[in-house]
Formats: sequence, structure tokens, C-alpha cells
Amino acid sequence: MPQFRTVGIIGRQSGTPEVESILRRLIKHLRRRSCQVLMDGESARELGLKAADGLPVAVLGARCDLVVVVGGDGTLLHAGRALAGSRVPLLGINVGRLGFLVDVSPSEMESVLDAILEGEYETDRRALLTAAVLGDPTEGRAYAALNDVVIHKWNTARMIQFDTFIDGVFVSAQRSDGLIVATPTGSTAYALSGGGPLVAPALDAILLVPICPHDLSNRPLVVPGGSCIEVRVCGHDLGQARMTCDGQTEVPLPSEALVRICRHPDRACLIHPKGHDHYQILRAKLGWGTHTQVTSPC
Repeated sequence: MPQFRTVGIIGRQSGTPEVESILRRLIKHLRRRSCQVLMDGESARELGLKAADGLPVAVLGARCDLVVVVGGDGTLLHAGRALAGSRVPLLGINVGRLGFLVDVSPSEMESVLDAILEGEYETDRRALLTAAVLGDPTEGRAYAALNDVVIHKWNTARMIQFDTFIDGVFVSAQRSDGLIVATPTGSTAYALSGGGPLVAPALDAILLVPICPHDLSNRPLVVPGGSCIEVRVCGHDLGQARMTCDGQTEVPLPSEALVRICRHPDRACLIHPKGHDHYQILRAKLGWGTHTQVTSPC
């Protein structure tokens, strides 16, 4: 098992006493365990430190053995995209509501960290997507997404019309509010509210989920993870469409632009405590009922 000696911290910018308290506890405990602690600029500001005391996220990825993310799923999505190329593992400390990705509560933070620093943990590698807008002045720039790439209407009550191709083969023409192209990780995000299926994170797959399609025959589609999806927005509402990655990066779609979405060459590496149970998280987050005591039938 690798030894985590240099630990980075990425914190959610909130200005709340709770986050500041968790960051201070985290730093104190890591230093007590003889770890070198580095932090990003947001965490430094949260602690009232100078901006120079924080490092760019990319630098954390190059210098750290482990990065601890304090926040919600959105904070971890940002870190996952930024650090995928560095292959540094991420551990999420959940602040706020139960998250699908940040699964360590502040109350058990120290005990979980102790176990992880001793090599007791599970590794979970998550696929990302990469999206490019062809025909755009910034053509060639790639946008990463850990959850999803969404092509959607913008500031209009009218639907958009677009054609979808998979591996160069025409699949469908549809009118709707947009299309969600998601990873298995993203199947519990926007794709879920759009009526898409829940997909186990380890599956090599990509989901295509239409948003409020005009034709009810347009249903969610699951394709192999190595597929290349191309979407061309057409019709009379060009300029009224946007591409959004993980709900955080927004790109206007110019006229006649083609969006190409493929599997990202890198993966995000997540760290979980021993005994991590994905289905327990689903039960808690989605309110699935259970008996007081359930044993495996096998």
C-alpha cells in the first residue's frame, strides 16, 4: 500500500464556521500524523491566510500523494476534473447533505483518516468524458466532465432540435429541451432526474438521456464506454443552445457547431473507507426502504 506523506486539501468556499472548523481539525490531525499539508487557495482564504499560502489545484496534484476534498459533490467534481491527469487519489469529507461521492462524515473524519494512512482503504476509479465543440473559434479545446455533458436550450421556452450520431452512425433526430450524456457516476445526477437508469460506477458505459423530449419514443440509451457521440444542433434556434459540463463549465454553441463527446483518457481516483457500500449510499440518498435486519440470500 502506498504511504500518504504529503496530503493536499481542497475546501469549499463558504465562509461558514463549520467548514473553517473542519479544515482546522483536518490540518491539525494530519500534522499530528507527521504528514506534510498543502492546500488550495480557497482553503487558505477560508482560514484567513494569505493567498500565497495556497497552491493552484494542478500543483497539488503534482506534489501530493493524497488530496482531501472538504465540501459537497460539486467540490469533488471540480477536483476530479482538475486532478484526473495527475492520478492522485481523492478522499471526500462531506459538508452538508449526504453526497454520492463525498462519503466521509466530519464526525468520523479522524478515525477514517487514521485507517487510510495505515493502508486500510478501497480504491475506486471513475471514468470521465471529454467534450469538444467543432466549428467553434476555440476548436481544439477539450472540456472534461466527471458526471455529464449536457446540451440544452438557453433562455427560451422553445425546444431545440438536434441530430445524434454514435461512432459516425446516425441514431436519431429529436426535438427536446436537450440531451444529457453521462458517465455511470453521473447516472445519479441530472440523468436520474431526467428518467435515466442507475448504472453501477464500475460499468464501462455512457448514458444518453433526453430532456423532456417531444416524442415520447425518445428513451434513454446506454452505449459502450468507448463510443464517440456527436450532436449537431440544427433548426431555427441556433445560438439558443449551450453545452454544460458537470453543471459548472458552460460553453455557448455557435451556428453549425458539432459537439463531440468521448471517453476521457484519464480516470478520477477516489478513496473510500474499508467496507464502502455503494448500495447503502443509494438507499440513504434515494430513500429506499429496508428491513431492520437483512441478510444476504447467498
